[in-house]
Amino acid sequence: MIRNILILTTGGTIGMKRDRDNGVVPTTEFVEFITSFPQLNEIANVDVIEYANLPSPYMTPKIMLDLAKAVDGYLLDYDGIVITHGTDTLEETAYFLDLITTTRKPIVLTAAMRSGSELGLDGPRNIIDSVRVASHSETVDKGVLVVMNDDIHTARDVLKFDSGTVDAFKSPKYGPIGTIDPDMVIYHRNNYLRESVWTTVIEENVDLIKAVAGMDDTYIKASIAKGAKAIVIEAFGRGNLPCELVPSITAAIEAGVLVVIVSRTITGRVLPEYGYEGGGKSLQELGCILGGDLQGPKARIKLMALFGKYQSAEMVRKFFNQNVM
Repeated sequence: MIRNILILTTGGTIGMKRDRDNGVVPTTEFVEFITSFPQLNEIANVDVIEYANLPSPYMTPKIMLDLAKAVDGYLLDYDGIVITHGTDTLEETAYFLDLITTTRKPIVLTAAMRSGSELGLDGPRNIIDSVRVASHSETVDKGVLVVMNDDIHTARDVLKFDSGTVDAFKSPKYGPIGTIDPDMVIYHRNNYLRESVWTTVIEENVDLIKAVAGMDDTYIKASIAKGAKAIVIEAFGRGNLPCELVPSITAAIEAGVLVVIVSRTITGRVLPEYGYEGGGKSLQELGCILGGDLQGPKARIKLMALFGKYQSAEMVRKFFNQNVM
């Protein structure tokens, strides 16, 4: 059965070209460029809409929320959707959409590491692969996927690993969920770690702080002072921090601020293993939430969605801890 697929463009390198004086910049030609691919109509009935034309550093949670609502609306009329996006914040938008959207239909994000002016540009192949994935019968109910460089990743697991290579996107913990060969789309496993936070509003006042050797509590104090609802701290190793931060973390918790501890490492879980002051066990006993293997930016996204849905810090604590690995 030929499926109806919508390609929704939002900007990024995939839709940019090099200007001699200004470097790589957005162009207005991308939609016309996509519609010229002869392979697309061999795969599906494809429509293309320019939703936005933003460099991905300009992406915000508010834009992500509007995009999620638009995607749910568009999918009333289409069998699947492909979203082109900039690479810098793609993993955050993908995870946000995975939490917020209500459809079971395929949602696939893709991008390019090379602009339209470079040799060996990867955008066209990624778009065609994404339409193939969105059209595939087995893609239903797998959540939001990211297709890059012939691999299919889940939104929860995927990370941008490199600043420039075409194989920049990887799923370091569990690997891709599937691959795209010239003759077929192949799924290796199911997506067992999906979760949904169906909300029409979000809370953007959530901060992310990365631990470094010898740091003081300046940033934690600043978060408390501005009334942050939650603070995600990317701690060392299994979830450990300098003891100098403990008084301010305690003050944050006493002020009703949720403090979530994740690891700044690429893989591995935080655990209540170390009992010294500032160790993961002592932080959990203070009232910090240990965020499992979730990366810092995605823990922040999850908190924004949960606070939008529940408002209550205790309800957010309860539901954040569900499905934490």
